[in-house]
Amino acid sequence: MSGMKTDNTRVYRYTFASIYLLYIQKVEKKERTKDELDEVLFWLTGYNSKTLQGQIDKKVDLEAFFAQAPRINPNASLITGLICGYRVEDIEDKLMQKIRYMDKLVDELAKGKKMEKILRQ
Repeated sequence: MSGMKTDNTRVYRYTFASIYLLYIQKVEKKERTKDELDEVLFWLTGYNSKTLQGQIDKKVDLEAFFAQAPRINPNASLITGLICGYRVEDIEDKLMQKIRYMDKLVDELAKGKKMEKILRQ
C-alpha cells in the first residue's frame, strides 16, 4: 500500500495549470468550450474566472489548488461512477477524491452530457 501513497503524492504535485491545459484540449476535441469547462470547475471549487486565473498564474499544485478552493460544492458527493478504474464515491483519500471528482466532471463534459446533469441539478 505504500506505493499507492507515493503515487498520490506525485499527482498532488502536478500544477493545476498543466492539468487545465489538458482539460481544455480534451473538451475542445469533443466540441465543448473552455467556458463550459470553467463553469464546471467553478461549480466544483467555488473559484471564479479571476481567482482561477490567479491559481494558474501562480502555478499552484493540485494540493494547494484544492486547499485554497473557496468552497467545494456540497453536491460534489453526488458525483459517482468509475474514473481510472476507481469508484469516485469510494476513494478514501479526500484530496484524491476531489481530483477524481474534477476528472469525472471533465469526462462527462467531453462525453457530451448536458450541463445540468454534470452540475447535478
